[in-house]
Amino acid sequence: MSGTESTEASEVEEFEIEPIEEEARRWLDALEAETGPLSLFDTHTHFGRHDPDEFRQEPEQLIATMEHAGARAITFPMHEPDGYPAANDEARAIEAGADGRIVHFCRVNPHDGALLEAERCLDLGAHGIKLHPRAEQFAMSEASVEDLTRLAQERAVPILIHAGRGIPALGRDTLELAQRYPGAKFILAHAAVSDLAWLWRLMPENPNLFIDTSWWNPADFVALFSLVPPGQLLWASDNPYGYPLHAAAFQLRYALLVGLRGDQIRSIAGEQITRILAGEEPAYYGPAPGPPAAQDPGMERVVSHLTTAIGRAMAEGDPSESIALGSLAVDLEGPEAETGRAILHLLELAEQHQGPPPPGRRFPRSAQFVMSALAVARTPGIALPS
Repeated sequence: MSGTESTEASEVEEFEIEPIEEEARRWLDALEAETGPLSLFDTHTHFGRHDPDEFRQEPEQLIATMEHAGARAITFPMHEPDGYPAANDEARAIEAGADGRIVHFCRVNPHDGALLEAERCLDLGAHGIKLHPRAEQFAMSEASVEDLTRLAQERAVPILIHAGRGIPALGRDTLELAQRYPGAKFILAHAAVSDLAWLWRLMPENPNLFIDTSWWNPADFVALFSLVPPGQLLWASDNPYGYPLHAAAFQLRYALLVGLRGDQIRSIAGEQITRILAGEEPAYYGPAPGPPAAQDPGMERVVSHLTTAIGRAMAEGDPSESIALGSLAVDLEGPEAETGRAILHLLELAEQHQGPPPPGRRFPRSAQFVMSALAVARTPGIALPS
């Protein structure tokens, strides 16, 4: 066994559930007291060892994380600079060994035999196709992408597309494909932040477009949950970049904030993606609810400082000054005192979990607790654990 393999095996043997997941369980229990039990189905997870962004995840880690969360998940390979056939075969093996916990999509590069590889993988049991325009440097308007869309429509499988920053015209090109191929289903990842500014207006007219929630910014979440029809939203953690219990407990607070019903939230949490994967018609859950009431000015200060803190942490800078300002902005004698105490508790946990990032990650554990406090500050009074 090589030194690299020994290190990877050691990391898997020593794998433990992240502290944020233990804390998030309390918050998810409080959320489910209002929504009813959630059958979590994570639309967006990864495994891999070679992504240039330095994140890593072994299949055993993915499965253990999902087992602890009580969640099912879709998984696909991280970026593989040398190509995807071997990684797609590993994805199939992960599903085979996960006792129904994991299903897999194949990942393909439109510049490198994508149609043949997608056909091969779908013939062998893949449930969908993953595309990453930024990593593989392609546009959704390319002919090879239309070929994949035609295949997805014929096979009744969805296409999940990285829709983060820095991808010109992704949304417009995807919208045109969705209109030309109404039988194909497209999932725009990461809250569709690349195009959400205008795309939300057109979502009701294009019911084969969906958006997954694998993101972090409160302003984007408020827009997403209030402006997009709930039947077109799919919960996702982006594991290992995020964690499933944390993502469910703190993302779905925004659904309660904008007034979504329990059945609508249960659809987002897993019921709708289950229908899509089964080749069924997605259920309709009504129109978007519209914006919530204005933010409390005091909590708006907390949100502003903690958003700055997360931005600094993601830039691998020092967020401590912004976290301190966020703590000082908490009012423990005002109308949101209970929320304020919950925020300070999460920030105390962040202080306790300072240190280097865990293996295969780039950000320290403390950042997840700050992100949780940020979500609570933007959703005051909602689903607070005892």
